[in-house]
Amino acid sequence: MTPADKAFKIPESVLVVIHTPALEVLLIERADKPGFWQSVTGSKDWPDEPLFDTALREVAEETGIDVGSPAMPRSALRDWGLRNVYEIYPVWRHRYAPGVTHNTEHVFGLCVPAGTVVTLSPREHLQHVWLPWREAADRCFSPSNAEAVLHLPRLGG
Repeated sequence: MTPADKAFKIPESVLVVIHTPALEVLLIERADKPGFWQSVTGSKDWPDEPLFDTALREVAEETGIDVGSPAMPRSALRDWGLRNVYEIYPVWRHRYAPGVTHNTEHVFGLCVPAGTVVTLSPREHLQHVWLPWREAADRCFSPSNAEAVLHLPRLGG
């Protein structure tokens, strides 16, 4: 495969803050950067992919939570209407087309019952933890992720 054949990531993504009704937040530790904790994130697979579908796919891939199942209705996933444009960290910039330096992130919330089982993709994440929302915000490595978690009391209800 030549560089011209490489499929680059689309610089438009979702961030899904998964939380319980008691505002405990799920954070997952990146396998490629141990110590980097975050919410579910992921880019669109194709430019016209609806953001809601991107969020559904990423939640399933990264946590094993099947939104749209009888136990987890689609209505539990909500677009919070927040958008962040940020500079892509240099360590991950090679995944994007040459010259792409910024990403647009769309923030969603997913309210799940306490005790929801999480099954991580070991290729992507090492471990997970449920934390009270303020503590979760403090642990997020990404400022936009921390900010999204801080909106939870207002938007997650």
